[in-house]
Amino acid sequence: MDRSLSRLAVALVVGAMAPLFDSTIVSVALHSLAHELHASVDTIQWVSTAYLLAMGVTVPVVGWLQRRVGGRRLWSAALVLFLVGSLLCSIAWSAGSLIAFRVVQGAGAGVMLPLLTTLLMQAAGGRALGRVMAVVSLPTALGPILGPVVGGLLLGAGDWRWLFWVNVPFVVVGLVLARLLMPADGPTVRARLDAVGLLLLSPAVVALLYGLSRVTAPGGFGRVDVWAPLAGGVVLLAAFVAWALRRRDAALVDLRLLRHRPLAAASALMFLTGASLYGAMLLLPLSFQELRGTDALGAGLLLIPQGVGSLLSRSLAGRLTDRIGARAVALVSFAVIGLATVPFAFAGPSTPEWVLLVALLVRGVGLGAAFIPLMAVGFVGLDREEVPHASIVTRIAQQLGGGAGTAVLAVVLQGAVATLGPVDAFRTAFWWAVGFTAAGVVLAVLLPGRPAPQPVAEAPAEERLEEATA
Repeated sequence: MDRSLSRLAVALVVGAMAPLFDSTIVSVALHSLAHELHASVDTIQWVSTAYLLAMGVTVPVVGWLQRRVGGRRLWSAALVLFLVGSLLCSIAWSAGSLIAFRVVQGAGAGVMLPLLTTLLMQAAGGRALGRVMAVVSLPTALGPILGPVVGGLLLGAGDWRWLFWVNVPFVVVGLVLARLLMPADGPTVRARLDAVGLLLLSPAVVALLYGLSRVTAPGGFGRVDVWAPLAGGVVLLAAFVAWALRRRDAALVDLRLLRHRPLAAASALMFLTGASLYGAMLLLPLSFQELRGTDALGAGLLLIPQGVGSLLSRSLAGRLTDRIGARAVALVSFAVIGLATVPFAFAGPSTPEWVLLVALLVRGVGLGAAFIPLMAVGFVGLDREEVPHASIVTRIAQQLGGGAGTAVLAVVLQGAVATLGPVDAFRTAFWWAVGFTAAGVVLAVLLPGRPAPQPVAEAPAEERLEEATA
């Protein structure tokens, strides 16, 4: 990457560290938060759920906001919103207030994560997309490594409020770097908001994510608070699809881009990658705790090799994607994820720990490598104004895939425990996780092969940066 693009990447990645660390830090601390705030486990789960749902509301509108206010202004505003949410969370006096303040945090994070991809892709101008996405994925790789460790250390210090104060340095430095390294916004476009699309898509995403998040409760898909929001979400999503395809003016998210086969295939694979990543993030710590007697912090620490593997593979995967194309990298990556998950489908209480740690390291290598070609190939051949729409589509696909994967594996695990016992129940659930990656291998065949130079823009790098933030 050239120097100007590298400067932009530094500013964006530092700012994005805060929401990605926050999600992993808080997930480790839910039990402690329930104790400190005198809340039930079911209530305190809303600390994570509210954050996720708030992201679902704001993600669809990011493209319109960027056109309306400019990239740098929107990025800085999202950082400030996340900072305000973090400070409010640190002074929460009850579970209810903490849940409400997490909505503020989630709204900021929902803007930042798709905007991170959009700004870098637009600035790159269609060149070296694999290496650009390797940079974009850095916070995602570091979060699972440092989040559980930092969360455990902060809880060990005795004050849960530090879970949110720790975000402040990241956000402040991110704001300073945005001011120093991101080019000023150019003229903005007075784009008209697709209000009907917003009223259809955001509630659809929220309803689907909420329904999927409740599947883990007793009763599974039979619960009214599961099937009702899922059914409503499907209806709203279908209505949005019909609206977006019939609308002559610009829709909130341009679904016609899914006629572009690389984006359609990448979105489907992002769904499966989200299912494989987040579904396994449910199974892995639970299996360590239930089958091996590890506490919550110890289970989080045992997942570090997976994060290390993801960190190690992303740079090589970026270079290979640019050199040999997305298809080969994705095929190998999904195969590696599946093969590295197989040992857990045979594991039991007596399985040597080092075997599982090596499997986690290899699994992380596959996950880190899989994200790069999928995130890069969907943008090949798109015009600059189409990039925000593609970014939103892939982000929503990953979110829904994560929710669906977690829900399916939770139902499989709960059903198998009653009939097979805990050891065989976990083995059955891990075989389902292997099935997710096998489906990914099949779909990866649809990705483009050897890359062809299809730049989004021919402007010099400095000019592309200025246009991207506009």
